[in-house]
Amino acid sequence: MSSLSSPSPLLLHRPLVFAPSPPLRHISPAIPKPSSPPPSARAGARLSRRSRGRTISSCSLEPAPMERTSIAEVSLPQDLLSYARAYWVARFLIAWNINDDDDACVYLYASRKASIFLTDEGIEGYDVKILLEPEYNGLPANVTEKFPHIVNYRAFKISQSVDIGNLLKCQLAAAFYVDGKCENATGLQLPGVLDDLFAYNGPLGAVFSKAAVTLYLWAPTAQEVSVCVYEDPLGGEPVESVQLEEFGGVWSAVGPRSWEGCYYVYEVSVYHPSTSRIEKSTVNDPYARGLSSNGKRTWLVNLDSENLKPEGWDKLADEKPGLLSFSDISIYELHIRDFSASDYTVNCDIRGGYLAFTSQESAGIYHLKKLSNAGLTHVHLLPSFHFAGVDDDKSNWKYLGKDDGEMAKLPADSDKQQAVVTAIQDEDGYNWGYNPVLWGVPKGSYSGNPNGPSRILEFRKMIQAVNRIGLRVVLDVVYNHLAASGPLDENSVLDKVVPGYYLRRNTDGVIENSACMNNTASEHFMVEHLILDDLLNWAVAYKVDGFRFDLMGHIMKRTMVKARSTLQSLSKEKDGVDGPKIYIYGEGWDFGEVAKNKRGINASQFNICGTGIGSFNDRIRDAVLGGSPFGHPLQQGFVTGLSLEPNGYDHGDKSVTDRMLSASADHIQVGLAANLRDFVLTNHEGKAMKGSEVLTHDGVPVGYALSPTETVNYVSAHDNETLFDIISLKTALELSVDDRCRINHLASSLVALSQGIPFFHSGDELLRSKSLDRDSYDSGDWFNRLDFSFESNNWGVGLPPREKNEKNWPLIKPRLANPSFKPHKHHILAAVDNFVDLLKIRYSSPLFRLMTTNAIQERVRFHNTGPSWVPGAIVMSVEDGHEGRPGMAQLDPIYSYIVIVFNACPTKISLQIPALKSRMLQLHPVQLKSADELVKESSYEAASGCFTIPRRTTSVFVEVRGA
Repeated sequence: MSSLSSPSPLLLHRPLVFAPSPPLRHISPAIPKPSSPPPSARAGARLSRRSRGRTISSCSLEPAPMERTSIAEVSLPQDLLSYARAYWVARFLIAWNINDDDDACVYLYASRKASIFLTDEGIEGYDVKILLEPEYNGLPANVTEKFPHIVNYRAFKISQSVDIGNLLKCQLAAAFYVDGKCENATGLQLPGVLDDLFAYNGPLGAVFSKAAVTLYLWAPTAQEVSVCVYEDPLGGEPVESVQLEEFGGVWSAVGPRSWEGCYYVYEVSVYHPSTSRIEKSTVNDPYARGLSSNGKRTWLVNLDSENLKPEGWDKLADEKPGLLSFSDISIYELHIRDFSASDYTVNCDIRGGYLAFTSQESAGIYHLKKLSNAGLTHVHLLPSFHFAGVDDDKSNWKYLGKDDGEMAKLPADSDKQQAVVTAIQDEDGYNWGYNPVLWGVPKGSYSGNPNGPSRILEFRKMIQAVNRIGLRVVLDVVYNHLAASGPLDENSVLDKVVPGYYLRRNTDGVIENSACMNNTASEHFMVEHLILDDLLNWAVAYKVDGFRFDLMGHIMKRTMVKARSTLQSLSKEKDGVDGPKIYIYGEGWDFGEVAKNKRGINASQFNICGTGIGSFNDRIRDAVLGGSPFGHPLQQGFVTGLSLEPNGYDHGDKSVTDRMLSASADHIQVGLAANLRDFVLTNHEGKAMKGSEVLTHDGVPVGYALSPTETVNYVSAHDNETLFDIISLKTALELSVDDRCRINHLASSLVALSQGIPFFHSGDELLRSKSLDRDSYDSGDWFNRLDFSFESNNWGVGLPPREKNEKNWPLIKPRLANPSFKPHKHHILAAVDNFVDLLKIRYSSPLFRLMTTNAIQERVRFHNTGPSWVPGAIVMSVEDGHEGRPGMAQLDPIYSYIVIVFNACPTKISLQIPALKSRMLQLHPVQLKSADELVKESSYEAASGCFTIPRRTTSVFVEVRGA
């Protein structure tokens, strides 16, 4: 790594010189309390406003206010300074949404000791007071591009003689005076000026050389930083305490190489707006690459050390499973604990952790090998960085213990199971992990020992083991929010180091929580910098093959494009990583404060197209299953009986449901064509339309992608109910379990045989149930159990936890209580076989995995369309060219033509497709050998172009070259 680059002369600051303080002055207790609680940084965080009676002589451009004899009557709301409604957007520029009054004066105040308070005459307790001049040209374009939500704010200039660097280390306030009377006051948001003054591209964290260890911490608002070095991971006194020196906003210290293997924490003294105090916080290194248990301390670790590498680690890049194109990708989403916690073929010491993936003879690994051999390419692991919610020390965990056996005897619809599970959910070993604390270190609870090298070594062994069974590994990264903020929470890191910078705030200065909690702000330079560095860490140090971005729409498009470019630039020769093979995708939902580009161009579905970055296609999910995760759970869709087999929910009369079914088919067809914006198809009204012209019920275009690898098609994921559970909710009560199993397979087939990238939730192929739990993030092993012995799919293990499910208990209870809903082992085994068949079919021909938009437009056609369609059936054909013939290029040496028929009807159907007459089509060889006897009844008659398809069946017909 390069040495710390020298800042420009403008980054060198003179210290503020403060005049001696006059005697302390007492504040009258008659000052009223705030009319409403000051905004808190997060639920449960303490936020206090301190009115301290210290008046300090000013070294400002104007004299300090005259001493007051009484301030018992106060007219201004006393919580004004708890907000941050002004933005310091650039070096010499502040924006504030206040009245345009030519007679007004605006001042900036600073206090090194956080002594500022508000009286009815204005700001007092300051060290520095600066008159701000109006900037009549308004905010410049580079500012409004970065902060579009304040485009109409007034702009004010700061004199270029002001020592800004030192002001930024103070408590700051702005006040607005008219005719000498203070009309308004506020704190300030600083990310703009920090980026302008202190944007930095050099090394951060611990940098190792032959003779030394150098620590770098970006903390431009800190007044003082020291590091405490420990020999022990948790206890003991520091063996050394070193004061860091600042240069250009970066604090650094050089220690001996003997520090390697020790633990350290920073002590940062900094003004924190959430408490209005100078806080001295103990905090981990944001660039930590190792941790002690529960993130108590940062471990000084060199990830290049040989003792942290499994045997053959440096050659892993050459052993990676082949990947010719991103179009060849298929993804299996898996939670690390789910994979083995209930697998008794795994040694009990490693169940639920990283090393379970190295247990080559286990039932889970045997299953993954089976999927890999059928064609599956990637395993997507839910969050595995250091997150809150699970104690790293397993000795502190609580277990169901003997309750496990007793709970198994309880009725399927009992509420006792969830009560037992939720009673220990904060102290067990289970959580999905979407509550980040530190992004760059593997989670300790999945390792044999959370202290020392185990978590690093075991994580690498997991990657290596999964690669060696033919699967690449995707990490779920959560850069859109953090678990905690403020100076008091033990899980707060970034907000302790540079308070108010890393988190996105609204126009009052309150932290945005639309992404769950503590939304981060990738539009700020050093947030983006940290994200990019973290991705490089996982890609290079852990040889990860892809990244799934949680709530990607809350990250700026610019950041995502840089992330892709940065990862793709890696090479095996230079970095030991084949960067062009790293695929990234995410949730491109457009909501909250970032919706419609209100905070800049965000990485939403519509914005991200054309970048080569994938986004989840919720259009096909909702059309296949019905409604949405936010609608009524009984809303039906294409496979769950809409119009064809009503479940009693009032969707409207038959004409309405028929139109809904037709529209669902249109949406699915766009999805089957990789959800391409410009793909042309015939809609249910018989009109030729582009994918972007087909609209959802609320007028949103269905098609948005510009290339097939930008679409990730799915019908289920860790969020919401499992596929089998949602089918069990939405289908008619009288349906047999046999039919529900067929519907499960039909829904999976729509994903598996679509153009674009198919994505499956682990257990879809096992008829996985979570007993109808719609959000099992903290529901323990009991509701999340995966059974690779195939004895049970986990249906009917009790009413799911009250928190997210209680309002649906009246729907859930009768279904769980009905024994006919529960699949038997033969159903589960059949589902596995059918899923394996789907993978084999997908990878039997490149025609299922077309690589370009033009190829899909040229080769993919839909039949049975328009007003005369046979309801409930989708017919898709994919054509290939012939070698030596002009026109369409040949891609497949075996098949020249493929037809897929999806029949969602509860009965057998016959479809006559004139355009498909006289072809030499036969049922796919995989289906001819299928264990599913029903699919073998599928037939095609060349003379009439008639297809006969059994109920709830997907049939694939192929034309063999030379037949």
